[in-house]
Amino acid sequence: MQWTGNTGVGTAGYRAYERSHEISAPGLPKPPIPGSSDPAFRGDRARWNPEELLVSALSACHALSYLHLCAVAGVVVTDYVDHAEGWMDEDADGGGHFRRVVLRPAVTVAPGSDVERARALHHDAHRLCFIARSVNFPVEHEPEIHVGIAPRVHAAASAVAASMTDAGSGR
Repeated sequence: MQWTGNTGVGTAGYRAYERSHEISAPGLPKPPIPGSSDPAFRGDRARWNPEELLVSALSACHALSYLHLCAVAGVVVTDYVDHAEGWMDEDADGGGHFRRVVLRPAVTVAPGSDVERARALHHDAHRLCFIARSVNFPVEHEPEIHVGIAPRVHAAASAVAASMTDAGSGR
């Protein structure tokens, strides 16, 4: 991670710098991820904030575990999109914590796939996800299982929202 938000005076004041940064892995052929803080903390809405990245990591980990389990179980998934959402609380000292995250995957399975097995595999995927097993807040899942043609167009990636209550002027 490299901070790119020095506007010329560093952190001379709370409003004197941008929260912009880039997440990269030097030496690896991966594109940088543009980051910032949440807009409630003077961040750039067009960049990923750490809270969104955590919710996205939980969503992706669950999805990849789930797809693996479906392949092994003979459940043919033809489409998967997650509308994950996280809730946070801010503490009086300006810190905060996640209260919970809910994953809402909409999964389309091929005709002939076992829909109940497809639904049950979400529980097993949760147990396999390294990230969900590492956090200290509940990660719930509310899957929808559809059979046949995908119910959406691939125009948008997974929707992620990290909602904050009592957002203040910290960070």
